[in-house]
Amino acid sequence: MTIRRKTMALAGATLVAGISLAALAEYETLVELGYPAPREGELVHVPPTMQDLDEADIHPELKQVIRRGHDLFTNTQQLRGENVFNDMNCSSCHLGEGRLPFSGPVWPAAVTLPDFRGKNQHVNSLEERLAGCFAYSMNGAPPAYGSDDMLALSAYHQWLAKGVPMYPDQPIYGRGFPRLDEPEQAPDYARGEQVYLEQCAICHSKDGSGHYQDGKYVFPSPWGDGSNNWGAGISRTFTMASFIKYNMPLGQPMSLTDQEAWDVAYYINSQERPQDPRYTGDVRETRERFEATFHKHTLYGTERQHDGTLLGDHANMGEKKEMLPWNLGVPRFEDLKD
Repeated sequence: MTIRRKTMALAGATLVAGISLAALAEYETLVELGYPAPREGELVHVPPTMQDLDEADIHPELKQVIRRGHDLFTNTQQLRGENVFNDMNCSSCHLGEGRLPFSGPVWPAAVTLPDFRGKNQHVNSLEERLAGCFAYSMNGAPPAYGSDDMLALSAYHQWLAKGVPMYPDQPIYGRGFPRLDEPEQAPDYARGEQVYLEQCAICHSKDGSGHYQDGKYVFPSPWGDGSNNWGAGISRTFTMASFIKYNMPLGQPMSLTDQEAWDVAYYINSQERPQDPRYTGDVRETRERFEATFHKHTLYGTERQHDGTLLGDHANMGEKKEMLPWNLGVPRFEDLKD
């Protein structure tokens, strides 16, 4: 009966070669929790685990590098003060060690990059995509391209993609944070605050400062100096709403209605956070410059619904003492345009 349910749920989907029925049990559990089943034509991949790495027939030194990448991914705070300037780990947004569908699983990046990225309007490599996470989500400065840490993180991403063809033709099941339909009612600050207090504050605190134990954070800050800056992808309301719907409250995914997810996302993203590293010195000018490619989906540079505060109108960079250099958005291949 279990095998039959799996077969029915995955009917018409394309399974990556070598995928086992035991591994597919992960997906059956997701469907039972209310996640969408794979659709016909979608590519289904269950990423290998660290136990699989132990048993893999690859060079021991490569295993060490992949393990280092996993360690950095799940405990990025070890780079705090050098590459990370907030309370986040990579796994704060990419749950389940970056393996979980509908939670921004990271392995698709390894098989779909290089590719054009609208956010910075040029073709990005895997390393540049990782650099973006450090510059925005970690409110930090990325490890140098080609450095040991960047190589380790890249290796971990590629290990998770083991067996998947490069540039797959099929849509990938559970990729990213699948966008929710537009809400029936416009997102509302007051409704979102109520949902936050009832469903989120127990882990993330009423003031959004997160939860700490023995000086170490257990649950991250959804806003404030310990959170992502205004340039992070999750500062887009539709991205935050999707992340919340499919992943929150922790252990109770899919328990909020779509409207509740939109409302609480709107509330969270109406709070202040560190400055966008692309800041020109004027928030309205910065919004206008990057509105078409990014900020049209954020509340940055707009007046907050309930009190008229101009969001992002500050030079606060969180723990960073200065606006650190960043290497994103730099024009590439200008000669090809001739």
